[in-house]
Amino acid sequence: MNGGLIQGAWKIGTIMGIPIRLHFSWFIIFGLITWSLSTYYFPQVAPELPAASHWIKGTLAALLLFASVAFHELAHSYVAMKYKISIVSITLFIFGGVAQMKGEPPHPKAEFRIAIAGPVSSFFLAAIFFYLSVNTAGGVKALFAYLAQINFILGVFNLIPGFPMDGGRVLRSIIWERKKNFFYATRKASGIGQKIALFFIFIGIFSIFTGMPFGLWLMLIGWFLYTAAQASYQQSTIQETLSDIKVRDIMAKELVTVSPSTNLEEAVNNYFLRYGYGGFPVVADGKYLGMITLKEIKKIPRDTLQKTKVSDIYAHHNTQWEISIEDEVIKALEIMIREDVGRLVVKEGDAITGLITRNGIARYVQLSGK
Repeated sequence: MNGGLIQGAWKIGTIMGIPIRLHFSWFIIFGLITWSLSTYYFPQVAPELPAASHWIKGTLAALLLFASVAFHELAHSYVAMKYKISIVSITLFIFGGVAQMKGEPPHPKAEFRIAIAGPVSSFFLAAIFFYLSVNTAGGVKALFAYLAQINFILGVFNLIPGFPMDGGRVLRSIIWERKKNFFYATRKASGIGQKIALFFIFIGIFSIFTGMPFGLWLMLIGWFLYTAAQASYQQSTIQETLSDIKVRDIMAKELVTVSPSTNLEEAVNNYFLRYGYGGFPVVADGKYLGMITLKEIKKIPRDTLQKTKVSDIYAHHNTQWEISIEDEVIKALEIMIREDVGRLVVKEGDAITGLITRNGIARYVQLSGK
């Protein structure tokens, strides 16, 4: 899954050097789980306990559930790091958790081991909580029994071969091993994932009309899985199209630069409107200083454009926003996404030889016809 979930998420700690984040949607499901456990589950299995005890155990169970989800994602991350794959963060959100990995597994065996680590960790927790439940009594027994059951369900559910779930990644590893083609395996697994997601949506609709519980939840999960599988399919297509394509093959070689002494009104009229680009390198005496984009100009009131110079607002040069002419385009795209920028400066030694932009990459993919 992609790391778009970092937006709207707050860091709550770090484990194994990995930032752990809470997405705002987590609070919704946390509240619902706490409420349902405190008002339905614990009053039924431990009616002798007071209402306050039900709420305490309901809250604790919800917290331990999400700790179990975090453990599940940490298991993925631990194995991934063994294969030198960096983990950007782990985010807990309404549908569970997601570990944002920087890069893909190097080979099918790595993919299989990383994917299977999650369900195995859930089954491990289920066994521990089950053991605790049979050796305790009353409300504590009910608490551990719930956690054992939910971790077992989590492990089984994640083995469903619906990409990008763990089972879907296991499936991709098997197809990858047989066909020796990562992109083919990704598209095949994503296609199966979309079909399984549609099945969830259909079952959810059927459940709503027949009065069965969890119908809406199944629809939401199906919708989430469908969009994630579709995004994975599109990403795989882009990666295959850009495979082995170098920055020099796509970059814009004819540079139009702006002087830092230019006022913004002139910059808008003589550069942005004239050329239609979204940004220009700022250069003084042959030295590259940074980039001026529409993003900075839009923050300036219209009546002050003539009084404001490019030097007052341009984004100063950052070495993270540059790339080598010999690098692959897919690397450039990954940097743009990670740094949230629309263009990178292409450098050969100390000299600027061109620009590579998101729009230019998108145009290449579109024209390739894949």
